[in-house]
Amino acid sequence: MLLTLTAVLFAIIGVVLTGGGGWLLSLGGSPYYLITGLAFLVTAYLLLRRSSAALWLYALVILGSLGWAVWEVGFDWWQLGPRGGIIVLLGLWLMLPAIRRPLGIASPTGIRYPASALPLAVASIVAIAVAGYSMTQDPHDLAGELPTNVVNATPALGGNVPAGEWHQYGRTPFGQRYSPLDQINTENVNTLKVAWQYQTGDVKLPDDVGETTYQVTPLKIGDTLYMCTPHNWAIAIDAATGKEKWKYDSNSGMNPDRQHQTCRGVTYYADPAATAGTTCATRVYLPTSDARLIALDAETGDVCTSFAQNGVLRLEQGMPYNPAGYYYSTSPPVITDEKIIIGGAVNDNYSIHSQSGVIRAFDVKTGALIWNWDSGNPDVTTPLPEGQVYTVNSPNSWSVFSYDDALGLVYIPLGNRVPDQLGMGRSEHVEKYSSSIVALDIRTGAVRWVRQTVHHDLWDMDVPAQPALIDITKDGATIPALVGPTKQGDIYVLDRRNGDPIIGIKEIPAPTGAIPEDFTAPTQPISDLTFSPPPLTEKNMWGISMFDQLKCRIDFLSLKYEGRYTPPSLQGTLVYPGNFGTFNWGSVAVDPERQVMFGMPTYLAFTSRLVPRDQIPPKGEDEKASEQGLNRNEGAPYGVFMGPFLGPLGIPCQAPPWGYVAGADLASGKIAYKHKNGTVYDMTPLPLPFKVGVPGIGGPIITKGGVAFLGAAVDDYIRAYDVTTGRQLWEGRLPAGGQATPMTYTVGEKQYVLIVAGGHGSVGTKPGDYVIAYTLP
Repeated sequence: MLLTLTAVLFAIIGVVLTGGGGWLLSLGGSPYYLITGLAFLVTAYLLLRRSSAALWLYALVILGSLGWAVWEVGFDWWQLGPRGGIIVLLGLWLMLPAIRRPLGIASPTGIRYPASALPLAVASIVAIAVAGYSMTQDPHDLAGELPTNVVNATPALGGNVPAGEWHQYGRTPFGQRYSPLDQINTENVNTLKVAWQYQTGDVKLPDDVGETTYQVTPLKIGDTLYMCTPHNWAIAIDAATGKEKWKYDSNSGMNPDRQHQTCRGVTYYADPAATAGTTCATRVYLPTSDARLIALDAETGDVCTSFAQNGVLRLEQGMPYNPAGYYYSTSPPVITDEKIIIGGAVNDNYSIHSQSGVIRAFDVKTGALIWNWDSGNPDVTTPLPEGQVYTVNSPNSWSVFSYDDALGLVYIPLGNRVPDQLGMGRSEHVEKYSSSIVALDIRTGAVRWVRQTVHHDLWDMDVPAQPALIDITKDGATIPALVGPTKQGDIYVLDRRNGDPIIGIKEIPAPTGAIPEDFTAPTQPISDLTFSPPPLTEKNMWGISMFDQLKCRIDFLSLKYEGRYTPPSLQGTLVYPGNFGTFNWGSVAVDPERQVMFGMPTYLAFTSRLVPRDQIPPKGEDEKASEQGLNRNEGAPYGVFMGPFLGPLGIPCQAPPWGYVAGADLASGKIAYKHKNGTVYDMTPLPLPFKVGVPGIGGPIITKGGVAFLGAAVDDYIRAYDVTTGRQLWEGRLPAGGQATPMTYTVGEKQYVLIVAGGHGSVGTKPGDYVIAYTLP
């Protein structure tokens, strides 16, 4: 009976592999699955015939599968396992006496001798030995070291920020995410302990949109930490104890049409003309998800009624369209030259009737408009006259700005106009400024230079990250530089005075084949310093087992894919790097003394499929806003169905690693190391600590102590790394997802490292409301 059931199982597997393998072969894929499926069917037949040849044939299946797998992927355990795991387990099953006995021979005396296990034993031992060897290998690791010499002992850090404080999102106006503190260093970071923990009380609600996220990096001024929460509360807490000082609820409400429910930070301002201790002499500016900017007294949390209209500036003023929930600012504005400069996020792919992506400078005290720069009308920056509106659907900036007071420039990472995947009807100005880094004159808003990172962007490759400003020494000269990470993995290192490349940029041929109504750019730029991955191939497809891997191979070959920048299609296109990008809003951290960078490149393919307008169903009343699934693109001829490229079990179709930590020398443009980052501990039903290199979203910081701190990965940890080698030095378990950039500061003589742990809706980490500070014992 057991033998018959085994034969039936082999027959079922054979049918699945033969059918799927034939489908794959018809798409131009590997013949392995068809051949193996037929071998399973023959093995099932021999088992039913009670022939010992079944064991010999299956031994050949094991060895043949092993040889094929090693030929495809080498000694990479995480790719060998799915290819051979089930096959070897079935080989061990066939070695059971209960299976071999009916396949044996009977002696003249009636004693039945089982068929020999030798062929299966030899094949299985070889396979297990190869598996064991592959577990000791890491073919994806790039080992190396960043230079340790101090190139500039007194570098420009940007702004007059005391060493123990953190005044802006990236610590200073330069956005370096670098702290000159060194009490915590590579020798003692492994002893870090929790100093205090605070809970904001702002938790994810049942009616929240999917992308309700906690991405805030608090500010530290004096003895106080200032932060915001996803539902736009502003909070001040004691930096030494975590005790709450005040809390302000902006009552921004709930709206299912918001694409994001988040707040990345607040902005602090000290009025140089005010008497210390007077009302609103120091302020905190809070952006909200209902398109307001609110000025609060930094000491009390009370609204500063002298700003704008009773303390509230309405950001939808001058917008050509204003549906609720479609426009808001998720990132903190910057303040310089007595101006508060702010952009805004628009809902991706909801409607062509979108708000303008205008960048505006307001008087920091009164809220009066000083200048506006609209990428759809870039030559006119004088304040918009009453009754007029900004350009419809011009490229916007939802991320964080940097600025250089000495040069009088503010640096804007720009996105695209919507729909992201449809390029028809874009104006000359939109084509020039979308997906670029733009330098604006702080005084007037006039464009000083622009550097585009994608031509005619059809992939949502907006520039997502705050540029980091750093002076780089090259050939004996000191050059004021800008480091701009991109979703596609390129790191643009530019002269921030004029946008000229310091590290080379070249144009490379790009895939063609857009839909008839659209076109593609013939070439695309790429930096000589790039973390862009090599193109995917069928061999890169993955799964928990050979079956879901086969399905991923079929799906891969069914999609349109000719490498980076394959245009969107009705067939369905593979987008790699995907929409989360290689780098996102977490940016990179740079060390201005050593002139090196540390970052977290992530690799996760997405798919996009254009959907003709007449095939898009009416919007459901309970339909939530989302960047994934069907993007409706109201008013456009096509919607788009998009999301991560996942297999039937909901795991990525591409093989891991999906996430790394990496270091690069900014002077030479050389990548020194790349190491897998993060485990599947919180990705699977069982808490397995396998370090495969997982996706993440968030950003790192660097300290003078030679330590980089990073949460971000989809397991709930904050980790410390040696900046020189990239090796992990310490980790702390978080009570929720750590998709926020850490920061560090001192109180008295004690250095703290702090991270907010609240989870991220798009990557599915555990939500929470925790603020956690660590220090040395």
